[in-house]
Amino acid sequence: MSKLYIVIPAYNEEENIIDVINDWYPVVEKVGGESRLVIINDGSKDKTYDMMQKIKKEKKLKLFEPMTKDNSGHGATILYGYHYAIDQGADYIFQTDSDGQTLPEEFWQFWQEREQYDMLIGHRNKRQDGSSRVFVTKTLKWVIRFCFGVKVTDANTPFRLMKVDTLKQYIGLIPKDYNLSNVIISVIYAKRGLAVKYIPITFRPRQGGVNSINLKRIFGIGKQALKDFRVIGKTI
Repeated sequence: MSKLYIVIPAYNEEENIIDVINDWYPVVEKVGGESRLVIINDGSKDKTYDMMQKIKKEKKLKLFEPMTKDNSGHGATILYGYHYAIDQGADYIFQTDSDGQTLPEEFWQFWQEREQYDMLIGHRNKRQDGSSRVFVTKTLKWVIRFCFGVKVTDANTPFRLMKVDTLKQYIGLIPKDYNLSNVIISVIYAKRGLAVKYIPITFRPRQGGVNSINLKRIFGIGKQALKDFRVIGKTI
């Protein structure tokens, strides 16, 4: 039986976290075995982690592992979760976010095709979270092509299923605490010619709370990314 770890970072998501747990816990329950839902509290300043612990205890969610750590950002928290899942002997890692923008029922098409691909990624072809986000995604696509010479359909989608046997061969190429870890994973897989499939998914508006990433921060991240891409490009 395949061992699935669902990795979800969470930062100040007290408005969404209960719904996210209720949405995604049935997935690991259905997969069964030693699968786990791993939600990592990234140093939230609200009651996110307290609520995670409370629902685990009240509902006796044996396959749910609420974790917490100091704040290091979305990408670094994802990377932390990937290393944890690998260390725990997961066969597959699925990553999504804690803002309620993705739908658990769309996971099953990915799961059905898991053996055929090293990674399956959701393609947000009809995003519902604003024109500025669409602009960022399109810009990132061209920046990746310029910096790395590869075409990546949707590099940073928080809806991806990965074979651990493949991921652990390349995860060491990603710098510790790197902010755009999913982007670099997508680039590495494209450059190495690995088996990747993009599947259209629904991507709703944030279901509650406030997005911690604004346009000013996006610009700053993009500026830093260009510098990082030049360095990382020499190693991958």
